[in-house]
Amino acid sequence: MNPASLIPSPDPLQVPWGWFQILLSITFLLHLLVMNIMLGWSIIACTNHVFKLSRAGENRLISKKLPFTIAFTINFGVAPLLFLQVLYGHFMYTSSVLMAGFWLSIVLLLIFTYYGAYIYNLQFASLSSLHAPLTTFIAALFLVIAFFFTNNTSLMVTPETWPRYFDHPDGLLLNFGDPTLIPRYLHSVLASVAIGGLALGLYYDWKKRGGDAAAATRIPSAMNWFSYATILNFGIGTWYFSGLPPSIRTVTGTASAFTLFFLIAGIGAAILSVIYGLQHRVRRASVAVLGAIICMVAVRELVRRQTLAPWFSTSDLQVVPQYSPLLLFLLVFVAGLALIWYMIKLVLPANNPAKNSADPEVQS
Repeated sequence: MNPASLIPSPDPLQVPWGWFQILLSITFLLHLLVMNIMLGWSIIACTNHVFKLSRAGENRLISKKLPFTIAFTINFGVAPLLFLQVLYGHFMYTSSVLMAGFWLSIVLLLIFTYYGAYIYNLQFASLSSLHAPLTTFIAALFLVIAFFFTNNTSLMVTPETWPRYFDHPDGLLLNFGDPTLIPRYLHSVLASVAIGGLALGLYYDWKKRGGDAAAATRIPSAMNWFSYATILNFGIGTWYFSGLPPSIRTVTGTASAFTLFFLIAGIGAAILSVIYGLQHRVRRASVAVLGAIICMVAVRELVRRQTLAPWFSTSDLQVVPQYSPLLLFLLVFVAGLALIWYMIKLVLPANNPAKNSADPEVQS
């Protein structure tokens, strides 16, 4: 069977595809940052409890902030998912149907993790003996959800695997035939651990600058999470890159040249961030790793476009001009970001040196 016959016809766009690509990249970047903190913190807390590391203050901090990160991750994930469906919906809807059983289970898994995170926070003291199994439960469900998302993004760019559905029409297809599936998943997980550690480092650095001397003692541990996870990810990233088609790994056109440029820039920024991380220079490491993430988001989009090139190009999408929905979205988007920033300021404790010095969150 010709896989091309299984690809649905795309819907027309209201504005040129470039607008949606820019919005997809921006909103995905925001979602990626909070998602990495959420997953990374769950893994860090789980590791601390399972191996009985004496980091009570770090664990308590994570328990308090984890429910917020879940909420932000889910809400920040809506926009990029919608923009992805606008540009590649005829691929993503199909891949979602192929693995429908796993895809639909994500909602239930998220509900369980939400309950687990709130129990971990609200019953932190009374359930101290259950911290290890509880955080293992939370982290394990997050890891399963991450794998399902990775599998869907793999299936959507490999239409040649879609005819397998007729042999297994149960909605339980997993794309283990894709050589990039496992390294792509592990690359995301390690990146989450790194960003989770960096987020802790930023928090303690903020507390330290507010006059809390105790917070300074927590920065090295947090930055070690970031630095060593990033170092390991260089190996996983190499594995991932080696599994990509030769047409992407070699400079055979403009798209490949841009991919290679952003990849090299991202690696350079990541190396710089590790150097700063090992020196425990939190803010400089944050700037460097933000540059690396921006480059890697660009690489991700370019690789998707090149992988789908034999089947589809966004430039082929029909445009029926109607700009008012886009303008309305941009206004709501900016207002929403401003509101979220206001809520974050309400949640964060006052930067009071006297209060911070007695804050149990930074005590070990």
